[in-house]
Amino acid sequence: MASSEHYVVVFPFMAQGHTLPLLDLSMAISGFGVKVTIITTPSNAPKILSEVSMNPNIALSILPFPRVEGIPEGCENTADLPSGDLFLPFVAATKSLKQPFEDFLRNACETGRAPLCVISDFFLEWTLDVCNLFGIPRIVFHGLGVLTMSISKAAFRNALGLDGIRGEHDPEDSRPLDLKPLGISLAFTVYKTDIPALNRLKDLNNPWRKALAETEKSDENSWGVLVNSFEGLEGDYVASLESVFNHGARAWCVGPGLLWKLPCQADILPQNHKSNPYMEWLNVKLVEMDGVIYVSFGTQSHLSDKQMDEIARGLEMSGKAFVWVVRSTSWACSDIGWEARVKDKGLVVRDWVHQRAILTHPLVRGFISHCGWNSVLESLCSGVPILAWPVDHDQPLNARIVAKRFGAGIMLKEEGAVGGIIGADLISKGVKELMGGERGRQARERAGEIARKAREAVEIGGSSYKKLDELIQCLKREKKAGDMGLDC
Repeated sequence: MASSEHYVVVFPFMAQGHTLPLLDLSMAISGFGVKVTIITTPSNAPKILSEVSMNPNIALSILPFPRVEGIPEGCENTADLPSGDLFLPFVAATKSLKQPFEDFLRNACETGRAPLCVISDFFLEWTLDVCNLFGIPRIVFHGLGVLTMSISKAAFRNALGLDGIRGEHDPEDSRPLDLKPLGISLAFTVYKTDIPALNRLKDLNNPWRKALAETEKSDENSWGVLVNSFEGLEGDYVASLESVFNHGARAWCVGPGLLWKLPCQADILPQNHKSNPYMEWLNVKLVEMDGVIYVSFGTQSHLSDKQMDEIARGLEMSGKAFVWVVRSTSWACSDIGWEARVKDKGLVVRDWVHQRAILTHPLVRGFISHCGWNSVLESLCSGVPILAWPVDHDQPLNARIVAKRFGAGIMLKEEGAVGGIIGADLISKGVKELMGGERGRQARERAGEIARKAREAVEIGGSSYKKLDELIQCLKREKKAGDMGLDC
């Protein structure tokens, strides 16, 4: 690579939900004539290459994943962890990549090939120290929306006056939160239980609290934050998010990443997955049905077999056609005759699916979703309304924002903590309302409006297009001046 060529370094955390949006944004950056080097590990490289190999402006640099006690050998992605209890040790294990990453940047700088910046996942908080060592701007990426990030960070800093987690059935859980200290005014209520549990931890000795304190400190001192959202959706809350950061750092809304399409991406666009069995099923049913609801809870959420039985009964009771992605390897419906009864109206998929392809199919008119931010964007960018069923982490807050702020979904449960078994009656009622009720019609109309605005945001002259261009130009000036304190 010639020294005159500008490039950025992208360092995703080793989890599918963290990696995919950064691959989308890498594609977007490359479209502005800036090369991208993605840092990854040996076992993660093939998957990443399958997504970006057709783009000549994107390259990989592979660092050996460390052998760490407690983490099974060869386990380099959270999807490979045998237990969720190993997630935090896995995050800690990534710190062993600090020295190899430092060596990578040192070599780049010594050969006159210093990158414009490093875009790092927030879990890789140690990348800030490495970037500071070489005077390279570190831009943090969370994979959350602006509003969820603002509220969650405020909760962690105790700016909302929360008193931590007391246990199940805490009467304080139903207490509305006052967001005025954040400069945020909402026409709906946010509850204590909407805040990610990890952001409400107050025990300073809790391992998760310690880990998040490290990421927060690194975030606050980063050069900026890259946000997979767009101003037409969440522009009102950017100032609140920026107030969290030091040194005048800015929040750059450059999404939705999944809508940045380049000619080299032609082989991975949704229409090229039409030969998959679930897509063929949808194509066949297109002439028989007026709509299908898609059901998926992501790759990290786990539901009990009892809850799965209730979903099965609820879908059948609704009378609506469905495609249901089942991740569980243990569940089989306790109602022996269920599969035979629904075989003409429902499809159960026990394998990986291309979710974007499903959501863009014209027959899919609703989505029962856990409301991870990636899924929210994929659904709304396809004009598909959401029946919000959050499970954990940022999902309850995302769900409430989708339903109450964006108006593009319906809450399955209006209030109360996540958890507990949701019965078939409530599931059936929610599906019927989303697919055929007035609230569902309004949510579908609003989702369509958001999809249109999202497409406009990434087009030439759109808000995200201009923000990404502005970011790149600012980084180029920063590098040319050789002064990280320069006001862009």
